[in-house]
Amino acid sequence: MSDEEVMERLQSGRPDALPLLFDRFHRLVLKVALKILRDAGEAEDVMQEIFLEIFNKADQFDPVKGSTKTWILQYAYHRSLSRRQYLALRNFYDRHQTTELEVVESNHVNVSWRGLTFQEWRQVIQQGLATLNEKQRKTVELVCFQGLSLSEIAQRTKESLPNVRHHYYRGLQALRTFLQPHTSSEVQPRKLNREDKDAES
Repeated sequence: MSDEEVMERLQSGRPDALPLLFDRFHRLVLKVALKILRDAGEAEDVMQEIFLEIFNKADQFDPVKGSTKTWILQYAYHRSLSRRQYLALRNFYDRHQTTELEVVESNHVNVSWRGLTFQEWRQVIQQGLATLNEKQRKTVELVCFQGLSLSEIAQRTKESLPNVRHHYYRGLQALRTFLQPHTSSEVQPRKLNREDKDAES
């Protein structure tokens, strides 16, 4: 059966159609959720919620407006972004980073890169962030540590997107200069995603 035929079965009250959709699309949904949430457990929970919602709202699907895949992907993006915002507001990612650091320290893991240990790099990066002005530091931290897009940061901080971009790139340039004695590799700015480019235009 085609994807649209499976959706017709689901709309007609045939719950046996849901496993078919799950088999076809759960990997794609999980991939989207994992990319946005950066946590396997949260991504799996969101994936299950998405397919449950698809089952409950199957009658809203209209093949004239788009394919089944597009419809499911819209749910995946929207629910994952909403979940990320929910987790970020509750400092989930800050706690997650702290947990990773505690695991390394509690097991006396001596991770090194370019001559510095994990703990030494952490200190160097903190020192580098301290050299930035407040807006640059906050913008870089929101992008790198919480995974927010520049347009999301603009909405949160009530600043224009060009100003946010300015803070981000000037902050990275300052960090690049600060870290130059420690590494020959440059700190590369994160590529703007479609959302940032659309908002900028």
